[in-house]
Amino acid sequence: MQHAVGGPLPSPEQPGRAPGPVPAGGHGPVPPPPQAAPYPVPPSGAPGGRLGVHPAVRPGPPPAPGAPGWGAGPGAVPPHAGGGVPPHGGTAPGAPHATGAVPLLPPVPVVEHRPGTGAATLAVLLIGPAGAGKTTVARHWARRRPVPTAHISLDDVREWVCSGFADPQSGWNEHSEAQYRLARRTCGFAARNFLANGISCILDDAVFPDRPVVGLGGWKRHVGPGLLPVVLLPGLEVVLERNAQRAGNRRLSDEEVAAIHGRMAGWYGSGLPIIDNSALDVESTARLIDEALARAIAAPPGG
Repeated sequence: MQHAVGGPLPSPEQPGRAPGPVPAGGHGPVPPPPQAAPYPVPPSGAPGGRLGVHPAVRPGPPPAPGAPGWGAGPGAVPPHAGGGVPPHGGTAPGAPHATGAVPLLPPVPVVEHRPGTGAATLAVLLIGPAGAGKTTVARHWARRRPVPTAHISLDDVREWVCSGFADPQSGWNEHSEAQYRLARRTCGFAARNFLANGISCILDDAVFPDRPVVGLGGWKRHVGPGLLPVVLLPGLEVVLERNAQRAGNRRLSDEEVAAIHGRMAGWYGSGLPIIDNSALDVESTARLIDEALARAIAAPPGG
């Protein structure tokens, strides 16, 4: 359910739940895991190190020219509840756009065509624990594409609030939860606006697999059902080392990093592409993400 922009925040997705640690976003205390069966673990002997690599990101041929995507034309973004996405991001004749976007000129024609996602208009969600390198890789993937692509970071949007910023590391409460939900809604609005104007976007967030309402399901409600998730999951030693290089409220305690990383193992068995970038540089990681996305948009509907 979408809420009017500028209106009051919706009530928490789990009414009556006592304020607890941060549900996602990569900062602050970690919410206690629900009482459920243990997370599945990667199969023994899986390639890619301790955590393995999901089969969806194994090297393979790029999609054939003209292959369908999301059940529509190649690279098409499915219509959001507010209306379809006309060609080149314009507004359909006689129909006001749901985001209030100002239509831009069509993108500059692309001369260079690379394998992978090519010139497809995509909405991507890069998931991973704190220290996975989500922001760095997402920005690099956006910059290397041959078509207009935007990067939207949840943490950056959260920190737009200066006076009155509710830092979860100072204690999780209704104010910090409300600011997280507002940041996600703002990111979703921005993504829909970019897509409406023919600009792809990649968002990054530490989404927990055991919180579908405020996690992946919530992101799809905000952005649209065609959102393509990819999980970035390096080994624990790697994320601990990267976290130690951070400063300010972006740096977490080792205990928090380990807890977040452990809960991310729940994505195994989800069917999402998972990339272990423990031994990969930024360029190689971005290339694997692009290959995984190319497979996703070339797959038949429901496949």
